[in-house]
Amino acid sequence: MRRIYTGIDIGSDNIKIVVAEFLDDKFYVLASTAVKSVGVRKGLIVDHEMVVHSLRLAVLEIEKSLGIRINKAIVTVPSNNRRLSVVDGSINIFKEKIDGNDVVNLLQEAVVDKILPEEELVSIIPIMFCIDDDKFVVNPNGFSASTLGVKALLATAPKKQVFDMLRVFSSVGIEVVDITFNCIGDYYEARTKELDGVLGSVIDIGHDKMDISIFNKGILIKNSIVNLGSKNIDKDISYIYGLDVNSSRELKEKFALSSRRYADINEVLEFSVDEKEKISVNQYEITEIVEARIVELLKLAKKEINNLTKRKISYIIVTGGITELMGFSYVVENILGINSSTLNTTTIGIRNNKFSSAMGIIKYFHDKMRLREKEISLIDDDMIEQILRNKKSMLELTDDTIISKIFGYFSNN
Repeated sequence: MRRIYTGIDIGSDNIKIVVAEFLDDKFYVLASTAVKSVGVRKGLIVDHEMVVHSLRLAVLEIEKSLGIRINKAIVTVPSNNRRLSVVDGSINIFKEKIDGNDVVNLLQEAVVDKILPEEELVSIIPIMFCIDDDKFVVNPNGFSASTLGVKALLATAPKKQVFDMLRVFSSVGIEVVDITFNCIGDYYEARTKELDGVLGSVIDIGHDKMDISIFNKGILIKNSIVNLGSKNIDKDISYIYGLDVNSSRELKEKFALSSRRYADINEVLEFSVDEKEKISVNQYEITEIVEARIVELLKLAKKEINNLTKRKISYIIVTGGITELMGFSYVVENILGINSSTLNTTTIGIRNNKFSSAMGIIKYFHDKMRLREKEISLIDDDMIEQILRNKKSMLELTDDTIISKIFGYFSNN
């Protein structure tokens, strides 16, 4: 069975969609897109119709790329006003060995009466399983036992903000099969065996907010939001040069750097303000503006980390589209220390950190299903068979090339 997943992250600036397949212990990106989002502010839905319109455009791009209908997805929901708590539960085992169904039943038992009326369950992430009250394991499947217990992280969020997001997907005809916070997606994209054993932080610098999260051995234990982001850099450039915010953003992305160390003082760009007026922008000078704001953002994030935990941090990983600016890693290490770095998303098809949440939630969901011993694909074989029977739907494909055109690396399957 092919395991193909669609991850969708609706941010204040872009809607990111990634479609990927898990094959031979590796994820392959089949399609991805980032489309301008309208109607989202600080991660929350403020204009339902505008967000629906933006999502439709993003989904259409993916569907054109793959030639199939996208009708199921894993999605991010806002972490604003989230609540994190540790819960436990136990069940009796009446069969020879523990399996994925027991894990599902146990986690359901662990959340009974633990969710407040105004909250919605976002994630229940096992921390440790206990077999017969004396053996602790990360994965209990296959063990013999009479009782199975668990300690788990329960993550909830206000019902309104979760349901607002779910209504957007319903309006587009997409079934949401799972939800989680984007910070969890960011961690799973950065995740390594080493990170799973220590305490650290992930900083996601978004368009109009920063998510600062603390993870202990791979488990989210605290997170906070700072209402500043990369759009503040655009505003700084706009103020200094008298440009509109869109032009300022274009200058930032195409000409500015993150650190003056890499800027050329002799590099000058002639930029059109309108049909009659042009301005000269010096790379060193505009980089100075950008660097000053990045330093401020990172110092605020560092302060927030210190507020969240007094324990020693083993790593700090910074992600978000702004981290793609040249020299960002140098500024990160200079401000946050030698244990800090920027995320390095290298998967072919999404070589940009703005996709970290969308790709990470796919990895999170895959691990979640593996623990529950469930094989799930959000794009099933029937859908591919439907394209084979109706070659004229969405893309003109021939019988002998359809699979290779849609999933180019499947030559041996």
